[in-house]
Amino acid sequence: MILSTATRYLLPLLLMFSIFLLLRGHNEPGGGFTGGLVAAAALVLYGLALGLRSARQLLGIDPRMLIYVGLLTAVVSGLLGLLSGQVFMTGLWSTQTLPVIGKLGTPLLFDVGVYLVVIGVTLTIIFALMENETDSKTGSIKEE
Repeated sequence: MILSTATRYLLPLLLMFSIFLLLRGHNEPGGGFTGGLVAAAALVLYGLALGLRSARQLLGIDPRMLIYVGLLTAVVSGLLGLLSGQVFMTGLWSTQTLPVIGKLGTPLLFDVGVYLVVIGVTLTIIFALMENETDSKTGSIKEE
């Protein structure tokens, strides 16, 4: 009861903190890896408090899809350098700055890809472990 109530308040804070780490990371310590771990931890906490099914419903998509989208985003960020006639993974920056984010560029796009991959990999592993734990408690055998 206490964990489920606390999780309802902590989840939005942890997700906002993960976005903060993601956006801060391309100029200072943090970034996609750290932000992705915090976001995944928030979803795992939600799953522990309210059940795996609730966590999957909250996420809305298969965590493996986040891995695919994240890898594609990271590769696209590298290909933009090639398309501009420079070396793969060259950092390209826009000339305009946004108030909170700062300059937009391909390093931020790469960080977003890493963020998604880390969330996807972490949740894929932990959700599988949680499913195995649930199956071993109920004694059911999961058929595929």
